[in-house]
Amino acid sequence: MVLKIINATEARVGTNIIIDGEPYTVKKIDISKTGKHGHSKCRIEAVGMINNSKKVFVVPGHDKFDVPMVNKRKAQVLSIGDHVSVMDLESFETLEVPCSEEIRSELEENSNVEYWDIEGEKIVKRKI
Repeated sequence: MVLKIINATEARVGTNIIIDGEPYTVKKIDISKTGKHGHSKCRIEAVGMINNSKKVFVVPGHDKFDVPMVNKRKAQVLSIGDHVSVMDLESFETLEVPCSEEIRSELEENSNVEYWDIEGEKIVKRKI
Protein backbone atom coordinates (compact mmCIF):
# COMPACT_ATOMS: atom_id res chain seq x y z
CA MET A 1 0.00 0.00 0.00
CA VAL A 2 1.48 3.33 -1.04
CA LEU A 3 1.38 6.26 1.32
CA LYS A 4 0.75 8.94 -1.32
CA ILE A 5 1.55 9.99 -4.88
CA ILE A 6 3.82 12.96 -5.70
CA ASN A 7 5.03 14.71 -8.85
CA ALA A 8 8.69 14.36 -9.82
CA THR A 9 9.27 18.07 -9.08
CA GLU A 10 7.98 17.57 -5.49
CA ALA A 11 10.66 14.98 -4.68
CA ARG A 12 13.45 16.24 -2.41
CA VAL A 13 16.67 14.72 -1.09
CA GLY A 14 15.70 12.00 1.40
CA THR A 15 12.28 11.35 -0.15
CA ASN A 16 11.38 7.68 -0.57
CA ILE A 17 9.88 6.76 -3.96
CA ILE A 18 8.99 3.58 -5.83
CA ILE A 19 10.74 3.05 -9.17
CA ASP A 20 9.96 -0.07 -11.22
CA GLY A 21 8.32 -1.67 -8.18
CA GLU A 22 11.38 -1.19 -5.91
CA PRO A 23 11.68 1.38 -3.08
CA TYR A 24 14.46 3.97 -3.48
CA THR A 25 15.65 7.01 -1.51
CA VAL A 26 16.42 10.19 -3.49
CA LYS A 27 20.06 11.25 -2.96
CA LYS A 28 20.25 14.07 -5.53
CA ILE A 29 17.76 15.84 -7.78
CA ASP A 30 18.31 18.46 -10.49
CA ILE A 31 15.26 20.20 -11.96
CA SER A 32 15.68 22.01 -15.27
CA LYS A 33 13.52 25.00 -16.12
CA THR A 34 10.82 24.81 -18.72
CA GLY A 35 11.61 25.81 -22.26
CA LYS A 36 9.50 27.83 -24.67
CA HIS A 37 7.48 24.78 -25.74
CA GLY A 38 8.54 22.15 -23.28
CA HIS A 39 8.17 20.82 -19.78
CA SER A 40 10.62 20.78 -16.92
CA LYS A 41 12.84 17.73 -16.60
CA CYS A 42 14.06 16.10 -13.40
CA ARG A 43 17.35 14.21 -13.18
CA ILE A 44 17.14 11.96 -10.13
CA GLU A 45 19.89 9.92 -8.46
CA ALA A 46 18.45 7.33 -6.05
CA VAL A 47 19.76 4.47 -3.89
CA GLY A 48 17.76 1.30 -3.20
CA MET A 49 16.38 0.99 0.33
CA ILE A 50 16.72 -2.80 0.37
CA ASN A 51 19.58 -3.73 -1.96
CA ASN A 52 21.57 -0.41 -2.00
CA SER A 53 21.63 -0.36 -5.82
CA LYS A 54 22.14 3.04 -7.45
CA LYS A 55 19.80 4.33 -10.15
CA VAL A 56 20.09 7.54 -12.22
CA PHE A 57 17.26 8.56 -14.54
CA VAL A 58 15.57 11.56 -16.17
CA VAL A 59 11.80 12.04 -16.13
CA PRO A 60 9.40 14.86 -17.06
CA GLY A 61 8.45 17.04 -14.08
CA HIS A 62 4.79 16.07 -14.27
CA ASP A 63 5.48 12.31 -13.91
CA LYS A 64 4.04 10.77 -10.76
CA PHE A 65 5.86 8.64 -8.17
CA ASP A 66 4.40 6.45 -5.43
CA VAL A 67 5.75 7.07 -1.92
CA PRO A 68 6.13 3.73 -0.08
CA MET A 69 4.88 3.19 3.44
CA VAL A 70 7.85 2.53 5.74
CA ASN A 71 7.06 1.05 9.15
CA LYS A 72 10.04 1.18 11.54
CA ARG A 73 9.86 -1.39 14.36
CA LYS A 74 12.06 -2.75 17.14
CA ALA A 75 12.93 -6.41 17.62
CA GLN A 76 15.17 -8.72 19.66
CA VAL A 77 17.69 -10.99 17.91
CA LEU A 78 17.03 -14.69 18.55
CA SER A 79 19.62 -16.27 16.23
CA ILE A 80 22.01 -15.26 13.47
CA GLY A 81 22.45 -17.28 10.27
CA ASP A 82 21.92 -16.53 6.57
CA HIS A 83 18.92 -14.54 7.74
CA VAL A 84 18.55 -13.02 11.20
CA SER A 85 15.77 -14.50 13.31
CA VAL A 86 14.12 -11.73 15.33
CA MET A 87 11.14 -11.35 17.66
CA ASP A 88 9.07 -8.17 17.33
CA LEU A 89 8.97 -6.38 20.69
CA GLU A 90 5.35 -5.23 20.28
CA SER A 91 3.54 -8.18 18.70
CA PHE A 92 6.00 -10.91 19.85
CA GLU A 93 5.92 -12.57 16.41
CA THR A 94 9.06 -14.32 15.15
CA LEU A 95 10.45 -13.25 11.76
CA GLU A 96 13.28 -14.30 9.45
CA VAL A 97 14.71 -11.00 8.20
CA PRO A 98 17.59 -10.39 5.75
CA CYS A 99 20.51 -8.33 7.00
CA SER A 100 23.60 -6.76 5.40
CA GLU A 101 27.03 -8.18 6.27
CA GLU A 102 28.24 -5.00 7.99
CA ILE A 103 25.26 -4.97 10.37
CA ARG A 104 25.40 -8.75 10.91
CA SER A 105 28.98 -8.43 12.20
CA GLU A 106 27.77 -6.05 14.97
CA LEU A 107 24.90 -8.28 16.12
CA GLU A 108 24.84 -10.85 18.88
CA GLU A 109 21.99 -12.89 20.31
CA ASN A 110 19.56 -11.07 22.66
CA SER A 111 20.57 -7.64 21.28
CA ASN A 112 17.92 -5.21 20.03
CA VAL A 113 17.66 -4.06 16.41
CA GLU A 114 15.51 -1.75 14.33
CA TYR A 115 13.93 -3.36 11.28
CA TRP A 116 11.93 -1.68 8.53
CA ASP A 117 8.81 -3.06 6.90
CA ILE A 118 8.85 -1.48 3.42
CA GLU A 119 5.77 -2.43 1.42
CA GLY A 120 5.78 -5.94 2.91
CA GLU A 121 9.55 -6.50 2.64
CA LYS A 122 11.44 -6.51 5.92
CA ILE A 123 15.12 -5.69 6.44
CA VAL A 124 17.30 -5.08 9.53
CA LYS A 125 18.63 -1.54 9.35
CA ARG A 126 20.62 -0.96 12.56
CA LYS A 127 21.53 -2.20 16.00
CA ILE A 128 19.99 -0.26 18.88
